[in-house]
Amino acid sequence: MIKTEELDLITIKNFVVLPDTVAHLDISGKKSVAALIHAHGLEDYVFISGQINDGEEILEFSNIENVGTVCRIKSILQLPGNVARVLLEGVYAARLIECYPSGDFYKAKVLPFEYFCDNEIELEALDRKISKLFTDLSGITDKISRDKYKNVMATVSPNARANKIAEVLYNFPRQVFLDEEDMLIRLEMVAAALVNEIEIAKIDSTIIKKINERVNKNQKDFYLREQLKVIREELGDVDEDEEELIEKANSLKTTDENKAKILKHIKSLQKMQSASAEASILRNYIDLVFELPWGIETEDTFDIKKAKNILNEDHYGIDKVKERILEYLSVRALAKSNKGSILCLSGPPGIGKTSIAKSIARALGRKYTRISLGAVKDEAEIRGHRRTYIGSMPGRIITAIKNAGSVNPVILLDEIDKINSDIKGDPSSALLEVLDPEQNKTFRDNYLELPFDLSKVLFIATANTLQTVSPPLLDRMEVIEMTGYTYEEKAEILKHFIFPKQKEEHGLGDYDINLTDEAINDMINYYTRESGVRGLERQVKSLCRKIARKVIENPRLKSITIDETELGKLLGVRLYDYNKVSGKDEVGSATGLAWTSFGGDTLSIEVTLMNGKGDIILTGHLGDVMKESARTAISLIKANSKDYGIDEKDFEKTDIHIHVPEGAVPKDGPSAGITIATAVLSAFTGRTIKSNVAMTGEITLRGKVLPIGGLKEKLLAAYRAGIDTVILPEENQKDMDKIPKSVLSQLHIIYADNINTVFRNSLNRI
Repeated sequence: MIKTEELDLITIKNFVVLPDTVAHLDISGKKSVAALIHAHGLEDYVFISGQINDGEEILEFSNIENVGTVCRIKSILQLPGNVARVLLEGVYAARLIECYPSGDFYKAKVLPFEYFCDNEIELEALDRKISKLFTDLSGITDKISRDKYKNVMATVSPNARANKIAEVLYNFPRQVFLDEEDMLIRLEMVAAALVNEIEIAKIDSTIIKKINERVNKNQKDFYLREQLKVIREELGDVDEDEEELIEKANSLKTTDENKAKILKHIKSLQKMQSASAEASILRNYIDLVFELPWGIETEDTFDIKKAKNILNEDHYGIDKVKERILEYLSVRALAKSNKGSILCLSGPPGIGKTSIAKSIARALGRKYTRISLGAVKDEAEIRGHRRTYIGSMPGRIITAIKNAGSVNPVILLDEIDKINSDIKGDPSSALLEVLDPEQNKTFRDNYLELPFDLSKVLFIATANTLQTVSPPLLDRMEVIEMTGYTYEEKAEILKHFIFPKQKEEHGLGDYDINLTDEAINDMINYYTRESGVRGLERQVKSLCRKIARKVIENPRLKSITIDETELGKLLGVRLYDYNKVSGKDEVGSATGLAWTSFGGDTLSIEVTLMNGKGDIILTGHLGDVMKESARTAISLIKANSKDYGIDEKDFEKTDIHIHVPEGAVPKDGPSAGITIATAVLSAFTGRTIKSNVAMTGEITLRGKVLPIGGLKEKLLAAYRAGIDTVILPEENQKDMDKIPKSVLSQLHIIYADNINTVFRNSLNRI
């Protein structure tokens, strides 16, 4: 009768130790490691079986393979992380009868697994067959060592020989092999696996033989490339060969000179080792060349009526800008030429410069792509990097052409005024060639190194201010100034563009949401402070989010009316107050008008006199130009002090302090002269300044009032601030046709060519 044994239990995932074999294993299960250490200290025998579940170590009878192997522990080494590296020798197969916990590990009650054979002669024949197959396999592969071969052939038992051969077979079902009781079937399984291994080894040998026929044994690098090529042929994974690349190059719609250079690079690529860095760089270059749209262009649709409708659909107001763009498109349609001015849309943020460029592309039927030039300092961003190192890439112009997929897209050069220069070069200088129709026919990117025709591209640039754009670059562009929106324009944009769009984006399209005129007025005047509508759109988004929450919290709510009271509850306290005029006439306090990149604003200038030595104190973070305006104004008052009833000695014993509030904000510009002069004269004479009057203009030492820029923005600022009278230089009278009538109807404009005209209309009599 066969006797059962009780041994320490070790379970292993996805591995089977066969009898008559030696195995090196790393065991990490807590219970298995504990059992291993316990057994090593006593009898050195353990029962090893497969764990069925791939999850945590769960030692239950149903989770353990029924047939395993009794092994002898030959050596054990404990590693960090509760891992044991062990050398095991399989002794005999055994069947699991029972398992149960014993302290930190499990015990297994096992019964030796008996194999049987019904035909000894057939067993002998199969044993000889697998011996011969194993000999054949060892002769055509180097994966079976000589010692391993001798060990297998020296084995007497057919069953043991089958176990040892099964150990070296790749992807062999060991657990099924271990579970099989019939020795004939076991040997048949080994024989079938050996036949399969021999076939695989023969294919591998055929590949090596083909390679040896093609190459010289001394050419190691070429040998490796051919080996890879043959393997790809056997797998059916063949890359483009030289002929295919040459055919692609010849089909490109480019000059013969360019084709010759591309073909030369293809020849060089075929001679390089495919894994080398040079081959990788060259392959990326060739891929770029094939991705560029050589000779591919879209057909322009010069339908002026359609273009006008598109501009009106996408934008409200800015009629002068629309008119200029339609003129531009009309000339293009008549001239049938791609040459023309490079447009530069200049104006404050949020007034629609980028969307105008999109509308132009849509009107022409061209592809559209955008290049952001903000904070670009490296000339290589425009011209590309030299193709001498891994990671080099073409410039943004060539990349934009590739992304557009045509040689005549509309390319928007966004924020062209934000370009900087440093030791890496001047990007604005690199743009000179790009934006010159006479030069960009043969534009050369440092990476591409082939002349590429940019003359068909329609470039449109945008800038917040032209002061930081280099003069040569500005000379190549036709500037279209886009000024800020009036209150009426903002209200229409809010009603017909922004609010309907945001309702849909926030899932409120099916709800009846009404904004009263008072709510619209408050949102424009007290929650935004800009020339454009970007901040207004942000406030509308905030409003829609809060409405969406109300709708979710009250599902029955289908109709909502937002008035000024409800708007205040939803958006919170007012952020701005444009009604800055106090309504009180004061001495030494004048209101000026200033232009900023965000639109116009009012500027309060205060003057205080103190006993002193005639010093001039300037505060408020003033720039050099504004400081010079202050000194010019004071010199003008001093030179004409008798005319103004001021004692000349007062200047010698009086310190003049000129202050512009909001000192943390830098202020500069050549249009504050008359405002400072008025405030200084008021302080010396005691005459109050009319609070409803604002002014802008520079002065000379002779009292002449000079013209200013940014007229529309300044008048809009006065309009928002509740000022009803504005003093302007007389030479600006010719620019008044650009000002909306809705603004002019609310303002009384006084034109002055001399400072005395300013004083008469801004100072009250004593």
